[in-house]
Amino acid sequence: MQKRSFGRTKEGREVTEYTLVNAQGMTLSVIDLGATIVSITMKGSDGNVYDVVLGYDTPVDYQNNTCYFGAVIGRNANRIDHAHIHLDGKDYSLEANDNENNLHSGSHGFHAVIWDVVQESAQSITFSYVSRDGEQDFPGNMTAKVTYTLDDNGEVAIAYEAVCDQTTVANFTNHAYFNLDGHDSGVMEGQKLELHASYYTPVIDSKAIPTGELAKVAGTPFDFREMKEIGRDIEADDTQLRYAGGYDHNYALDKADGTMQLAARARGAKSGICMDVYTDCVGIQLYTGNFITPQTGKGGVQYGKRHAFCLETQYFPNAVNEKNFKSPVLKAGDTYCSKTKYCFGLEK
Repeated sequence: MQKRSFGRTKEGREVTEYTLVNAQGMTLSVIDLGATIVSITMKGSDGNVYDVVLGYDTPVDYQNNTCYFGAVIGRNANRIDHAHIHLDGKDYSLEANDNENNLHSGSHGFHAVIWDVVQESAQSITFSYVSRDGEQDFPGNMTAKVTYTLDDNGEVAIAYEAVCDQTTVANFTNHAYFNLDGHDSGVMEGQKLELHASYYTPVIDSKAIPTGELAKVAGTPFDFREMKEIGRDIEADDTQLRYAGGYDHNYALDKADGTMQLAARARGAKSGICMDVYTDCVGIQLYTGNFITPQTGKGGVQYGKRHAFCLETQYFPNAVNEKNFKSPVLKAGDTYCSKTKYCFGLEK
């Protein structure tokens, strides 16, 4: 493992970058601020090295980042309707940081804190963070861990674990923004995607809270059951697409039985790089970077709308308040566990 200073936060705290390297020279770099993935590099079919995730060069840029590039999201990923939850007979009001709703646990979620490194080896690193009772307005003292592993087969594995001394919400994800032709290659609409999901969760309006129903993808622009270009139907005359300016919707995975299942397959348009996503989660959010504002990323690269896509494994949005969805509630003393693998390779 390689280790270096990544700079300092606005408050002057040191941030460290940790880089895992596999036998093929592929790298995974993460920082302790937000337990954030800052780069994933590998050779494409042309022999050139590609960095396939968007990111920044400094901690301050990550602190100012409204896109959550590469960060761990917790205690709850995605949106909570009216920033309100009801647990064990008590009501809790959360930060309304997305219209009247709570998004990704608020402005001081797991993405915004510095995590402790509790274990490291040549191929893996484990971060830990203690979220105190009332932090982000959630109940209970929670100890959360996230382990990143890079193996010699090109597999980036993320394992989450958490315990809490009160009933709370546990629904973590990673918000990596992928561009398989390189973070500097611009709009990614020509890249291909397949999702193993026959249903998705339509939203009420542009504020992106699900209606509570599952809708069939068949016959709609949301059908990715067979691989197609991400941009093929993105401008279709469809109310759901208009709400989000593209895709920003949760899919209900077909084989969500709590075991690791193939959820998605993605392919670069030019690099030859492919990525398969396995998870034990019930849902996966496809977000096509519709709200990436023009900005400067790492290496001075200019980022903009639809320059990357996200595949966020998760419980369904607003599941804590929706009786039809599997619940993300974690009981006191129970252990939350979740795993996702991003398996990289070259098209054959």
